[in-house]
Amino acid sequence: MNSTLFKKYFGDRRFWGLTGRLALPIAFQNLLMSSFALVDTLMVSRLGDIPLAAVGMAGQVNWLMSMLLFGFCSGSSIFISQYWGIKDIKNINRVFGLLTSFTLGISAIFFCIARFAPGAVLGMFSDDTTVTSEGMKYLLVACFAYPATALTQAFSTLLRSTENVKLPMYVTLFATILNAVLNYGLIFGKFGMPEMGVAGAALATCISAWFSPVAILLISLLSKNMLRIPIREAFSFNRELFSEYIRKCTPVTLNEGMWGLGTLLYNVIFGRLGYEYYAAVTMYRTIEGISFVFFVGLCNACCILVGKSIGAGRIDEAVTNARRFAFIVPLLSLLVGVTVILLRAPIIGLFDMSGTISELTRNAVYGILFVYGAELFFRNIPYIQIVGIFRSGGDIYSGMRYDILCVWLISLPLTALSAFVLKLPFVAVFAVMLLAEDSLKALLCIRRFRSRKWIQPVTDEGRRALANQN
Repeated sequence: MNSTLFKKYFGDRRFWGLTGRLALPIAFQNLLMSSFALVDTLMVSRLGDIPLAAVGMAGQVNWLMSMLLFGFCSGSSIFISQYWGIKDIKNINRVFGLLTSFTLGISAIFFCIARFAPGAVLGMFSDDTTVTSEGMKYLLVACFAYPATALTQAFSTLLRSTENVKLPMYVTLFATILNAVLNYGLIFGKFGMPEMGVAGAALATCISAWFSPVAILLISLLSKNMLRIPIREAFSFNRELFSEYIRKCTPVTLNEGMWGLGTLLYNVIFGRLGYEYYAAVTMYRTIEGISFVFFVGLCNACCILVGKSIGAGRIDEAVTNARRFAFIVPLLSLLVGVTVILLRAPIIGLFDMSGTISELTRNAVYGILFVYGAELFFRNIPYIQIVGIFRSGGDIYSGMRYDILCVWLISLPLTALSAFVLKLPFVAVFAVMLLAEDSLKALLCIRRFRSRKWIQPVTDEGRRALANQN
């Protein structure tokens, strides 16, 4: 491969310098955030299959909420990164005001659902009263962390999109350590703390979750970064900006919400097959979160670099960088997938150090980790295209169309058919879910990328540059 072709797909020193500066802190922060779930899962797994499945089911409320929050954050980053390209601070502040308002509103809705209807939520996943009873203990406490999660995501979106990626990383590091210490103390009654079981895991998560936004805000006020925004200016958005914001963010949020709800329904199917299988899915989701951190960092770097270039009117530069990310992420996925397959036995052993996990659960997670590792290449093509490239370019409808088709019209019906009509083995049902969703979506995303129709600037500079090319 000659040097010109290598630069075209892999980038040059400048590209990797910018990507590393943005991606590594974000990846490390997401590794720490995934460690929240890892610590909970590892420690709760010592209590057995039933508490592990219960916590996994209760966590689905937070999962769906996080998807909706991510929708608004992802949509907001379109504006912030493109406005950052032309240093339009006033409109960045206004977008942040809108983002904070919507994310707190979403968290309030989910708090009410979890606090006042926990039985109805958990009853979707299992009829086993022992499992739902344990899940309610967790959910009734953990719901108090939801507003903190909303604030942390909003704060991190503003800081990341303006290339301040280190502060959220450092705060998340301390929050993760705090979460681990509190989990150990409150679950098992160590360090003079009460022994609370799954409720202790929820309380630990709640305390450490609130630490993050409080610490980010206090440090930001002292360091005078972009988060130090005049309140009046943050909420002084005009009708034109509000309409444009809603027009862009609503499809993205619906896209993430529909995908998140689809994933929740997959989990409902798995839960109905037995709590042992759901315990396996809980372990898998935790491992998936850890392995995914590399791609989250790259995707965020892609959003910033591509969005900033388009906002400033540098269209060719944006396309060049987008092409590199579109090539690098699937290639890295092959490496990560093979690693997961080779290491899945010792990884599973971490969750069963006390010997409380059943053989059925261990065998199930062993099988689905193989499927996940083998399929990760296809899964990450739509991820980097939709979240990293299309949205940063302003294209907010393609992902929603593809999810309606691939998740709701193809994968969910086939997964339910495989589980309840054909009664295929659990690992086969899991494989149907992944392949039915990702294979066609990957092809559609590649076709959309090649068309360049995803380039849809929100700044005047970007629109003029695109018009000059056409």
